[in-house]
Amino acid sequence: MQSEVSPSSSVLLVEPFYGGSHKQLIDLLKENVDSCSVFTLPAKKWHWRARTGALYFSQTIPSSQSYRVLFSSSVLNLCELVALRPDLARLKKVLYFHENQLVYPVRRDQDRDFQYGYNQVLSCLVADVVVFNSHFNMDSFLSSIPSFMKKIPDHRPRDLDQLIRPKCVVLNFPLQLPDVSRLLPEHKRLRWTTETSRLDDIITAQQQLSGEEVNHQSGPPTPQTPVSQVKPLHIVWPHRWEHDKNPELFFKTLLRLKDKHLSFHVSVLGETFTDVPDVFQEARCLLDSHIVSWGYLSREDYLEVLCQADVVVSTSNHEFFGVAMLEAVHCGCFPLCPKALVYPEIFPAQYLYSTPEQLCKRLVGFCRRPDVARRHIVTVDTSCFSWSSLKQRFQALLTDECP
Repeated sequence: MQSEVSPSSSVLLVEPFYGGSHKQLIDLLKENVDSCSVFTLPAKKWHWRARTGALYFSQTIPSSQSYRVLFSSSVLNLCELVALRPDLARLKKVLYFHENQLVYPVRRDQDRDFQYGYNQVLSCLVADVVVFNSHFNMDSFLSSIPSFMKKIPDHRPRDLDQLIRPKCVVLNFPLQLPDVSRLLPEHKRLRWTTETSRLDDIITAQQQLSGEEVNHQSGPPTPQTPVSQVKPLHIVWPHRWEHDKNPELFFKTLLRLKDKHLSFHVSVLGETFTDVPDVFQEARCLLDSHIVSWGYLSREDYLEVLCQADVVVSTSNHEFFGVAMLEAVHCGCFPLCPKALVYPEIFPAQYLYSTPEQLCKRLVGFCRRPDVARRHIVTVDTSCFSWSSLKQRFQALLTDECP
């Protein structure tokens, strides 16, 4: 349990699952919003945090007449907290959805616990503002409420989505995008600093990214090709080591590249939690000679690997925003994402694949011509997702003015 209490604080930041993007957001708000008190629980045993966090916080958050705003992620059962603590019910209550439990993937439908989604619906009903990190997150949640409530055997509530919708806004997760120029290899620095003068190269590279395999011409590189361009393609997968990120598809694709005797390097990054899928250990053995980096890294080392990589891949079955993909793009990586979930909201069509076969085909082409990925300037403006761009909207959210 972490708590930072300011005697005259006007903003309560409450986070039952203080890890990953949940931690990043709370830390960012704490650093940039005046008069905050912070109450968190460690990022362990997510299900128990969702079940019992409200009761715990009801006993640990001190009473204060100075509180004006309560901000929490949707892991918290806000309905329980304000019922147990009526003094908090008078605050402006802001609920932030990093994900939603109505469409969060489970391995088997019978594994889905009705209570978690139900708690989120109840929390929305008592919140004053319901904030989603993407339109996909908001739309999938609201559109799923009617069918979700049909699981109740009888005496079902009605029109809950219509009650919640007027409270909803989309406010993207704010990225902290540091200056990584010192970490960039030469070809990325040159690409960024000479962007306008290399228009012909950019057009050529983008024409070659139509989804067709690039014809490979054997032989040494031309004199105009920098040495760095003939290194094997470096593929990075920077996601949580859990089944919903579909690591099985990623590793299956890499093994297909290996079977084709293609040259490539791979870095598998991201956080691990209690249960790590077996496929990670199996893949580490099978891909050992291709591995550059494996496992969770410090922030500095993580950014350095992203800067050295060429292509970043998502194989997710679930994604409501995708911090890691945008961080990798900021570091100069070419993104390959499923044509589903939140990705079409953020990435143009040339970075999306529809089938595992398309993903493999794109990576085969890049392995044969890594310079194509390295010359390409990604047409995604990551700055619009930065804290500097979103700061004023978050600060306004945490005033006690009516939404």
